[in-house]
Amino acid sequence: MLAAEVETETWDVLVVGGGNAALCAAITAREAGARVVLLEHAPPAFRGGNSRHTRNLRAMHDAPHGVLVDTYGEDEYWDDLLRVTGGATDEHLARMTIRASAAAPAWMTARGVNFQPSLTGTLSLGRTNAFFLGGGKALVNAYFATAERLGVTILYDTEVTSITLDDGFAREVTAVSRGFPLTLRARAVVVASGGFQANAAWMRESWGEAADNFIIRGTPYAQGTVLRDLLGQGVQHVGDATQCHAVAIDARAPKYDGGIVTRLDCVPFSIVVDRDAQRFYDEGEDVWPKRYAIWGRLVAQRPGQIAYSIIDAKAEPLFMPSVFPAIRADTIAELARQLGLNPAALEATVKTYNAAVVPGVFDSSKLDFCRTEGLDPPKTHWARAIDTPPFIGYPLRPGITFTYLGVQVNDRAQVLMQDGRPAANLWASGEIMAGNILGQGYLAGFGMTIGTVFGRLAGEEAARYARN
Repeated sequence: MLAAEVETETWDVLVVGGGNAALCAAITAREAGARVVLLEHAPPAFRGGNSRHTRNLRAMHDAPHGVLVDTYGEDEYWDDLLRVTGGATDEHLARMTIRASAAAPAWMTARGVNFQPSLTGTLSLGRTNAFFLGGGKALVNAYFATAERLGVTILYDTEVTSITLDDGFAREVTAVSRGFPLTLRARAVVVASGGFQANAAWMRESWGEAADNFIIRGTPYAQGTVLRDLLGQGVQHVGDATQCHAVAIDARAPKYDGGIVTRLDCVPFSIVVDRDAQRFYDEGEDVWPKRYAIWGRLVAQRPGQIAYSIIDAKAEPLFMPSVFPAIRADTIAELARQLGLNPAALEATVKTYNAAVVPGVFDSSKLDFCRTEGLDPPKTHWARAIDTPPFIGYPLRPGITFTYLGVQVNDRAQVLMQDGRPAANLWASGEIMAGNILGQGYLAGFGMTIGTVFGRLAGEEAARYARN
């Protein structure tokens, strides 16, 4: 269907976005009998938002199920989330999401998504997370194929610029489609258009000049245009503009769209130093799935937003490497020179660390008893002397996945206005509302869980409203 033909229709459900959350909403609404149009900012080759770069979804299960082994119950899931967020979460919405995650893998499979057992070096998530066969690109392709087969109308290269709200009622949606203005009407609207992390000016408002050194791991199309438009029209905001899913990634990564292959999982088995060759945080604080997403923020707070992970030959087989080659040297001093660090300073830091290591039984798969003593900051687990050449280094930058400032929703995925009233015909799913549950911190695979659960919920509620 051409854009001009789409403009003459009054749709039952209009979905803004083209990632996991948007596709789950569109598919669910269409299966409920609604006439659905989906507006994707990106062209077909880059469709899918950040979901293209994902690998897994965290799912509750009370018994082994599919590729998920053992059990992962609601209370453990909730405790994991509580620990990483430090309590900055809406418990009602969080527990609702956790419970609904149990049904997600089966629903996804029925709509073309295939799963595989977790691989080694993937954060040890085989018990908690279901991995997509072919990764996020395969998931996105499966969902688009399902949506097309069901009859969802999809417009690519279409950026929504405004949703006209009248006392909480979405009257019309304004967009630019392949360079031409477009105005659409729908009985119900679902916004699933992501965060604002790719909007450099907005990031600079929150972080200052430090934002210029951030790398955006995912789509460059996450400009936050719809989010800013809604917040300017009396929609209740949630979250902090400086909070985000931020991981330490290879500093050599491209500015946008580097994806999962630029992430570095060596931190727990390394020491991490800043540009002055000084350690600044406990690298072994907890298991990596619960701590990997704090390291982007930690690096962002260091001078120049740069850090370096230092390991030796013993640690190299323990993690999936970056797509970029490791920097190697036969001595610490030579490694420092290659990294642009002061050789004497790095040698002193490594010497002090090595002297503080308390020998223990090393176990990369769980919290072990290899630690330091008398060192500040300490390394509480996986501490081993860095003494076996070749010595290896990786440069680190903050890699921003998505921002947590968003729109507030209730447990029906309805967008809330500033006075607390639900908007009449506006729902939200995915990153644009994830801040309701993720006030800070992150749990591996949980973003996809939020998008899947709230995408399905928003699609169901929007279709019901349109029918009535």
